[in-house]
Amino acid sequence: MVVDLFAIALMLSILLCALVTGLLLGFAIVVMPGINKLSDKEFLLAFKHMDGIIQNNQPLFILIWVGSIISIIGSLITGTMNLSGNQLYLLWIGSTLYLFGLQLPTIRFNIPLNNTLQELDILSLSESELETSRREFESPWNRWNRFRTVNGIVAVSILLLLLFQVN
Repeated sequence: MVVDLFAIALMLSILLCALVTGLLLGFAIVVMPGINKLSDKEFLLAFKHMDGIIQNNQPLFILIWVGSIISIIGSLITGTMNLSGNQLYLLWIGSTLYLFGLQLPTIRFNIPLNNTLQELDILSLSESELETSRREFESPWNRWNRFRTVNGIVAVSILLLLLFQVN
């Protein structure tokens, strides 16, 4: 039964981590390049509105995002009790990469940038303040988003490799 629990946890982890990674990839290759064409004010307002949906605890988003963390931890616990050798290494490498290469930068860098943007009264800023605010937000946000996207892709790939090995 515990092995079955691990298989379920691993499949759920792969699904949820892939969904989170896909969201980040979508931002990296579609959303951010798309809103990049907007004026400073339009860019800041557009991102603030998109992030506002997340900040207002959109239920499906929260379920997927938090679920990915819980399922990875569940996979680590059940896998550590049941796996050995290369399979255990793959589990730990993939999980660690996801937690520390995707979730940690999100908490440490992207969320604080988002919170700073949420606090801005964009409509009252001057053109130079808008330009500065965008520059201080966009470049670091994109850099960390690319970092966490790559880590998510590699982590999910490693977890898929593990799934093929255990089945």
